[in-house]
Order: sequence, then C-alpha cells, then structure tokens
Amino acid sequence: MKPHLAAVKNYQPGKPIEELEREYGVRNAVKLASNENALGPSPRAVRAMRAALGCVNRYPDSGCFRLRQKLAGKLRVPPGWIVFGNGSDELLVMAMRAFAGAGDRVVIADPTFLIYEIAAQAENASVVKVPIRGFRYDLEGMRSAIDGATKLVFIANPDNPVGTYVRRAALEEFMAAVPSGVTVVLDEAYHEFAAAKKDYPDALALLKRYANLIVTRTFSKAYGLSGLRIGYALAQGPVASALAKVREPFNVNLLAQVAAEAALDDRAHLQKTLRMTRAGLSYLNRELEKLGLKVIETATNFALCDLGRDAGAVYEALLRRGVIIRPMAAWGLPTFIRVTVGMPAENKKFIEALKQIL
Repeated sequence: MKPHLAAVKNYQPGKPIEELEREYGVRNAVKLASNENALGPSPRAVRAMRAALGCVNRYPDSGCFRLRQKLAGKLRVPPGWIVFGNGSDELLVMAMRAFAGAGDRVVIADPTFLIYEIAAQAENASVVKVPIRGFRYDLEGMRSAIDGATKLVFIANPDNPVGTYVRRAALEEFMAAVPSGVTVVLDEAYHEFAAAKKDYPDALALLKRYANLIVTRTFSKAYGLSGLRIGYALAQGPVASALAKVREPFNVNLLAQVAAEAALDDRAHLQKTLRMTRAGLSYLNRELEKLGLKVIETATNFALCDLGRDAGAVYEALLRRGVIIRPMAAWGLPTFIRVTVGMPAENKKFIEALKQIL
C-alpha cells in the first residue's frame, strides 16, 4: 500500500435499514440519515428502467449521448461541457485526481462534506481547513488560505452537513478574487432545494465567465435515484476534458442513464418532492424547537440540530426504537444530529422517539 494511504479514513455512510433490523431485531424501521428522497423515484423513471431491463446484457453508452443531449438542452450549455459520473461523489474524486497531487494544497471548509478531505488524502495532497462562521462558509478566510501551492477549492452549496448556502454576491466576489490557476469545485448536490432562494447563486452564469470553475450536481437527492448512482459535472471544455481523462469507461450504468433521462421530464414529481420537503422541514423545525433544541437554518432536505448533549448516545437510543439518523461527531459536532426529511409518518416516528429519549 502507498504509505500516505495509512492516514485515509474510510467514509462511513448512514446505516442501512436492513442492517439495523438485523442487528437490533426491530421491525418497520425508518431511515432519516442519508438525505434521500422519501417519495422514491419518479414513476416515469421506474417505467424507463423496466423497459430497459432486457438490454442489461450490453454495455451502456459510455458517453451517455441521449442524457447528455437532454441535459445540455435543459441547462443551455454545450454538450461537451458535461461529464457524467457514478454519483456526483465520483466527480469530486475525479476533480481531485485531475488537478491535485503530492505537494499541492486543497482548501475546504470545516465542517463540510467528508469526501473532499478523503479524496485529497488519497491523492497525497495537503488539506487546509477554514472554520465556518455562524454556520456559514467563511469565503474571505478561504480566499486568504489560497497560496501558490493551492490547486483546488471545494464549496458545497448548500453545505452538507450544515445546510446553509453561500449567497450570490459573496460567491461572485470570491470567484473574481480566486487566481485563474486555482480550480473551484462548486458542489450543488442540493441545488434543487435551494434554487428558489432569491440570493442563491446562478452557477451556470458563473460557469460561462470562469474557466476555472466546476459545478457538480446529482440525481441522488431531489430526483430520488440514490441507488443508481448518477451525477454530472459542468465545466468549460478544457476542464471537462481533464475530468474525462480520469473517468472510468462505462462508469454510468444503463438503468441509471434511462432513469435520469426520464426523471428530467417528470416536473410534477420534482415539485411534489419540493413541497413534501418544505412541509417536512416546517414540521421538524417546529417540533424540535418545542423540545428546546436549536435547529440550524437549512436550504436542503435535512435539518442539523443541536441536542446539547452527547449525540452518539441519542443516536443509539433511536436505533433501538427503529429510527436511523446521523450523529455528527465525525464532523466535529458531537452534540449535533442531522435528520433527513421523510414521509409524514416517518417524521412523526422520529419526533415521538426523540421525546421518549429526552
């Protein structure tokens, strides 16, 4: 093994429902841990997958031609500016592989999505963490952290696990100040949930102005296709070409491609998801605040909540009641939990279980 890999910590995902029920002997468990879409996939996506099942003996279109054309038309970008990945996670790793290595520096916020640090460590790059301020990105601090060895800056917008977002004016000012030799990765996994905010940045407009910008998005969250693993990156030609050089062939499977294409056409399902999320967040915020707990403002499909006590113990107690959430100790927030919006009955089960524990 390469010596530097000894420092890499494997990413620990949320516990699967099947694992919980097997280990704890509970039934009818609910998972509110991984920011998935509780409504499930679009019915159109399900029909598209069923229709394509007979073709899975063939390799998929490695270039995702049909999906590429549809997405390029929807976003009004050149088809060559799109790179598809096995979830947007893979694209974040690809950006690291393409632009950073030993001796290079990568600037991230703290806390933020754990994959940024893991991917940097895997490439033997140094990670510079800039603490958030008031649960928001400190873009001035991140700009100050950039030096001659910096190759990449990662910005999750909105952020995971915090849920807040970088506002338009702040991001535009930041991009104008970043040297052209530093690539900025704007991770918009939760874009659909935040897009209606009046001061949410227009990443596509920025993309046309800055050749050193990569925007990543996913079909895992609002589109409900987490299990298929499909996301995409947007970047100007030279940067997109660099990402393509480190892309594995056939990295997006056939069912993921047809499901994503169909999901883009199902506007009604997306709107239903957004309505459910708004209603669910309103319920969770109200009930958590009734318990005297602090909830961080969010522009996503999850809520970050400070329990004021060891979150790990509460997490274990919730598991025994058949509820999976995410404790935040791995992000340096030992008294916090992150809760995904579920269906109304799932949200209620979580709140009732939490009341019993507290």
